[in-house]
Amino acid sequence: MECQVAAVSSLSWTLILVGVGYLLRQTRGKLPAKYGRYTAAGSRLCPARLGWLLQEAPSFLLPLLLLLLGGEPRGGGGGTGRTLLLCTFMLHYFHRSFIFPLLFQGRPVPMSIVLYAAVFCSLNGFLQGHHLLHCSTFTHTWETHLRLAVGSLLFVVGMIINVHSDHILRGLRRPGETVYRIPRGGMFEFVSGANYFGEIVEWCGYAVAAWSLPAFAFAFFTACSIGPRAYHHHLDYHHRFKEEYPQSRRAVIPFLL
Repeated sequence: MECQVAAVSSLSWTLILVGVGYLLRQTRGKLPAKYGRYTAAGSRLCPARLGWLLQEAPSFLLPLLLLLLGGEPRGGGGGTGRTLLLCTFMLHYFHRSFIFPLLFQGRPVPMSIVLYAAVFCSLNGFLQGHHLLHCSTFTHTWETHLRLAVGSLLFVVGMIINVHSDHILRGLRRPGETVYRIPRGGMFEFVSGANYFGEIVEWCGYAVAAWSLPAFAFAFFTACSIGPRAYHHHLDYHHRFKEEYPQSRRAVIPFLL
């Protein structure tokens, strides 16, 4: 497959612009996305596990398809780095598509959210996979660059935080319960949105390692979309628990925000 330069550039800048718009909508209008605890009454719902599978799987399956189809990489060399970067991206979405739904105990997901997320994951899965496999130019010594090591380390640390935080959240409820409790332990001692913080760190690490416009666009979109989500959770926790909620916690960035 030949590199579709125009498509890569257009999709990357679309992610950035949509991220800005989404950030402004959630902060200026103070309107959280209508899923989870903020689901609007009367919404058409999809079972939680099926919803997560349908919306997240394209980000794993499309890069996998591109990898299986093969094709000569542009610029030659860098095979190990390409494989590592693509595997880090696919690792997150394999977990999010096929493991996380089996453990998930949350509310049903609105059909509109599933549809929008599936479209996003399809476009982004193609963008990241196509750019890495068919557009990026790598030198033969690229695997030894410091930014690859630093970015990969950030990705691993972020994913550990994300997965561990999800584990803490699942442990707050017994089967069948819908009550909210204060999460404690891990990064929740510092921020209300520890799972979101971990995911932001993941994709910032991926962007540093890949050092490309598509990767940075995705990391930027992630911060713009789930950063405000963490802030709304932070406000909701303070409203629900008032003085009982730890006052030293920030919303999403430890000690800062």
